[in-house]
Amino acid sequence: MTARTTRRSAGLLVYRHTGEGVEVLLGHMGGPLWARKEAGAWTLPKGEYADDEPAWEAARREFREELGLAPPDGEAVPLGEVVQKNGKAVTAWAVRGDPDLTGFAPGTFTMEWPPRSGRRAEFPELDRVAWLGLERAREVIITAQAAFLDRLAEHSG
Repeated sequence: MTARTTRRSAGLLVYRHTGEGVEVLLGHMGGPLWARKEAGAWTLPKGEYADDEPAWEAARREFREELGLAPPDGEAVPLGEVVQKNGKAVTAWAVRGDPDLTGFAPGTFTMEWPPRSGRRAEFPELDRVAWLGLERAREVIITAQAAFLDRLAEHSG
């Protein structure tokens, strides 16, 4: 048996219905590389997982780790998989919910910053979260993840 070479992530696309239509909960990627970017800088809460962890469990764990909030318990609608430009395969589920965002407490990561300085700094994985209508979400989400929005629209339409 060969080792898996593709990096895999799993995530939840939480959605709600409002008078305006469907909204999705997205996070803006944290850290200095994304600070001044909007388009392509938003993502569903997701993260990598090991071969021995079921993707669904990883998606729920990552939601909690990235947002500091309990994942919703609604029906999970499989949205399939996309491959991002960086080669990472992302599997997602849509779950209807409306978590209280006042408890947002993002996980953090450490990286060398500024580059080649030898100094390490800690940054939030997501620096903010927001409810976005599907049209606005398509404008700012990582390009490959837009397919998840289309699949959600087919399901909830």
